[in-house]
Amino acid sequence: MIVAVALVVGFLAGRLVWVLVRSSWHETALTRENFRGKVVPTAGGIALVLAALVVEGGRAVAGALHVGATTGTTAVRAATVITLVGFAFLGLLDDLAGNRQARGFRGHVAELFGGRLTTGGAKLLGGVAVSLVAIGTLRPTSSVSRLLLDAALVALTANLANLFDLAPGRTAKVALVAGGALIAIRRANADLTAVAVVLGGVLALLLDDLHERVMLGDTGANAVGAAIGLAVVATCGPGARTIVLVAVLVANLVSEAVSFSRIIDAVPPLRAFDRAGRLP
Repeated sequence: MIVAVALVVGFLAGRLVWVLVRSSWHETALTRENFRGKVVPTAGGIALVLAALVVEGGRAVAGALHVGATTGTTAVRAATVITLVGFAFLGLLDDLAGNRQARGFRGHVAELFGGRLTTGGAKLLGGVAVSLVAIGTLRPTSSVSRLLLDAALVALTANLANLFDLAPGRTAKVALVAGGALIAIRRANADLTAVAVVLGGVLALLLDDLHERVMLGDTGANAVGAAIGLAVVATCGPGARTIVLVAVLVANLVSEAVSFSRIIDAVPPLRAFDRAGRLP
């Protein structure tokens, strides 16, 4: 499945799943006030995760029938499914039961040392575990140091995507730009169809996200960010992965002291991109 086809299939699957399930998203447990006090269904990212699972399940069946270029589920696709499901589950836990009093790494670590595991702390620990399983599936023969570095890249990318999820469509836009750049510079033999399906699902929810009919929530932001991080690990060499890891780590650390929203609002091109398509 070529990348362009994977994007289209991901979009169609994401749109179909969302149309089918959106009526259930108005239950009290799945609604939150957004940045201007409007009550909006959250955890909409479940729809794109379900869509990706449906597509990958269909591809597995097609492979078993010897339809297409690849027979069976590849390591990249299996690792992507593990990543999506694991991070979506951890994000959903935070969407449904999250305590917003503890924020950032310092807040959750402080709570942990105080004998209390917050949902954010569970995301932190669980995210590392999911990342290790996914990287181990992707590259079973990796050295311990490379395994840890690549797992950190996936987990930190997931958290970074979640940090952008403070305005309608922001995480989706950042994910589409990052994913598009990765697709544009990919090596000829790199398999990015799995992450392309995810990006197609993001596109399917983008308009509803921008118009405040749904929020991706931690469920979607964590899953999408982690999928992009895994795609970097799957397609880039060790040097490039280390550079991306450092950049993502710095961005996460900066977020502890500086508001991304404040930075975006202060830079006109970023502000225009951020507000494009949003309601006035």
